[in-house]
Amino acid sequence: MASLIARFPAHGFLPVRHGDVILSEEIPEAITALMPYRGQSRALSAAMKAAHGVAFPGPNRSTQKLPAQAVWTGMDQAFLIGVPADATLSTHAALVDQGDAWAVLTLDGAGVEDVLARLTPLDLRMSVFKHSHAARSLLGHMNAVFIRDGTRRFTIMVFRSMAKTACRELEEAMRGVAARQAR
Repeated sequence: MASLIARFPAHGFLPVRHGDVILSEEIPEAITALMPYRGQSRALSAAMKAAHGVAFPGPNRSTQKLPAQAVWTGMDQAFLIGVPADATLSTHAALVDQGDAWAVLTLDGAGVEDVLARLTPLDLRMSVFKHSHAARSLLGHMNAVFIRDGTRRFTIMVFRSMAKTACRELEEAMRGVAARQAR
């Protein structure tokens, strides 16, 4: 009989460092997709605030009160990351467990915007994409969610099945930026 071993999405690939940029993996306790029922957005936001301390985020935003973070992921859709969704939220929204579906990567350090500029069409400069902004776009050829967590830090979520490819492409971009900075 086969003996299966549970592994994290980027197991064996991370962490890596090139120049001043570090790519690592986060393992949140839970990721839940929240999709409010018609007319329930305000009630859901209030219930989230009461249960987890974070409101349902507006478009292209994230809200955070550790350990919970709510991230906009599309029209009338958000992820609750870091804590299991309280059961009371189900009266206001459809809840779908996404914990095994996503790899959560962190890119941190001076030059992160230059690294990501090689892989995404988003303008991630601090003057445009400020702290707590979130967007869904492409990372290379993969769908991804981008969250700015600080002046030099991004959280990038990709489908678990694309974790290895995302790590390789990010590492290649990190190498290129580090080489240019070393000149």
